[in-house]
Amino acid sequence: MLKTALSIAGTDPTGGAGTTVDLKVFQSRGVYGMSVVTSIVAQNTTGVQQVFDQPLEVVEAQLNSVYSDIVPDAVKTGMLASSDVMDVVRPYILKHRIPYVIDPVMVAKSGDDLLDEAGKTAVRYKLLDLATVATPNLPELERILQMTIETKEDIDKAGKMFVNEIGAQSVVIKGGHMEGDATDYLFTKAGCIELTAQRTPTHHTHGTGCTFGAVITAELAKGRTIEDSVRTAKAYITSAIINTPKLGRGNGPVNHFSYPLEDV
Repeated sequence: MLKTALSIAGTDPTGGAGTTVDLKVFQSRGVYGMSVVTSIVAQNTTGVQQVFDQPLEVVEAQLNSVYSDIVPDAVKTGMLASSDVMDVVRPYILKHRIPYVIDPVMVAKSGDDLLDEAGKTAVRYKLLDLATVATPNLPELERILQMTIETKEDIDKAGKMFVNEIGAQSVVIKGGHMEGDATDYLFTKAGCIELTAQRTPTHHTHGTGCTFGAVITAELAKGRTIEDSVRTAKAYITSAIINTPKLGRGNGPVNHFSYPLEDV
């Protein structure tokens, strides 16, 4: 039976991030994709030009439309622009205890804020405890945990806090903002697994976080383990960055068609 996945996030009219790219990724991994739009974002590879946050009743109506008809096999949240939106989303995640991936989007690649200050604090207490996998980058992680992360010891401390104190089943601490090889750290209660790939020198990395999380979501929807899902996501995003199509005048998107289709 065809598996399904739901993306709850903002949009990107140029196709590089948000629900727009999540649907591409789900399709590329052989999963039927659905989306609930939380914010309409006017953005491109050069930055964010304008944001319109959907009224809460519209977000909830979309969620009702999906869950009353096709309950997904896995769900991912990305851009949730406020604490109030999290209050709308949380009951659906809580009721349907399916695999849940949270990409706690706070700032766009261009540096533009995508989450208000109250939301940056609330995400820790309103969603992260429900996560099967959380995928923060280092700046997001520092904001959530209110700590500076500069060393491997800091990463170890942060990962253990996520699974032991915040309550997420697992967290992938992405090392894209650190020096050296591109090493990500998967923390579960069983310990830490390091996933390393050679760093590719490119500024075309728009939507890498969305893409990475969407692959994990698709694999979890198919019944894969957390570790296998994250390993597939790491291989997928590495290929997508190496083979970037070099579109746009700024930080261009990655290539969502470069990972082998037969490996679905």
